[in-house]
Amino acid sequence: MRWLVILCLVAIVVSMASALVYLYRGREGGSKRMLRALQLRVGLSVGLFLFLMISYKFGFIGSHGVGS
Repeated sequence: MRWLVILCLVAIVVSMASALVYLYRGREGGSKRMLRALQLRVGLSVGLFLFLMISYKFGFIGSHGVGS
């Protein structure tokens, strides 16, 4: 479970970095690739959030913070 979350976070950071590269290059077709990278980042972020909420709801993960 932990590795899946870490892998998803790494994929989000890589997607953001690739969008930055496409932004700086500015060649033709770069804006479409940048848009795709940002769409991927948003999709991964929403998917990770939903995955964490569903995992908490079903008891796969629990709170380990202060007050638990």
